[in-house]
Amino acid sequence: MATEKPEVMVSVCCITYNQQSYIRDALEGFLSQKTDFSWELLIHDDASTDGTARIIQEYADRYPDRIFPILQKENQYSQGLTNISGTFNFPRARGRYIAMCEGDDYWTDPNKLARQVAFMEAHPDCSLCFHSAQVEVQGRALTERQMRPYRGDRRVSPEEIIDKTSGYPTASLLFRREMVKQLPDFYVQAPIADIPLQLLAAARGWAYYMDEPMCVYRLGGAASWTALMKQGDYEKKQRDYAEAMKRMYLGFDKESGGRFKAVVDRAIRRLVFLTQVNTRQYQEVLDKKNREFYRELNLRTRFFIRLERAMPGFYRWLQDWFHSRGTERK
Repeated sequence: MATEKPEVMVSVCCITYNQQSYIRDALEGFLSQKTDFSWELLIHDDASTDGTARIIQEYADRYPDRIFPILQKENQYSQGLTNISGTFNFPRARGRYIAMCEGDDYWTDPNKLARQVAFMEAHPDCSLCFHSAQVEVQGRALTERQMRPYRGDRRVSPEEIIDKTSGYPTASLLFRREMVKQLPDFYVQAPIADIPLQLLAAARGWAYYMDEPMCVYRLGGAASWTALMKQGDYEKKQRDYAEAMKRMYLGFDKESGGRFKAVVDRAIRRLVFLTQVNTRQYQEVLDKKNREFYRELNLRTRFFIRLERAMPGFYRWLQDWFHSRGTERK
């Protein structure tokens, strides 16, 4: 007897906080999807203090059979709960698959879900499907204008998922719901959600990358994780983050029975190196033991590291100049 397909094929999981300037783009990107299957939107707002919750409720009232919000009255993240999706969205998901997108990012291709689901349905041993993203910079950040971890559509091995040279856009991730039915401690206790999700996928098999920018990743928004990290004692936050991520990798290594120990060890070394880049420990960054990781940095980053180390005064002037140019354009 054939098993009936679930009524909902995809549960789109979205978390928001103080993103009233962006959330309509996210919602419209979801609603623009062209599919021959049913999907739902599970959205969690963490007690925004701007108009984000009002906008979400407006859309939920218009699409009551599609959009299911949780609008918190008290901020959960400030109480130490970092596992927002795993606590509030994953448990109520009904879909065969889960697609991720945070409230300040958005989808740009109306066929995104259809294409990813079609691939996953045709490849039951594939644990994760993702794609590239355009980068939309807020403020004065100098960065690449795309997140493109690989060149060309391709299969990605578990080892490559664990230790990678470039991040995967969160808004591109689609995986099977069964993967998050029971979340291990290393996921629950992690300071961020996207990398442990990818580790869960690596433990289950291979991933598939579509080399097409079907979403936009916004970098540097006022309420973004990156912006919040830069407030207060940035160096301490970076050290604490690196320690928490190291514990996450070691927890994954234990959970996976040591199958990927060598790759996990290398991922931790890469994590330490990138923390040194972020905190400007350039003597360590340029040490020959890190030469391989250094060469993986993009040309712009390597240029500014060398410039700041050789001409710190000119580097500060150049930063101020870029800042003033950005202010003039506003």
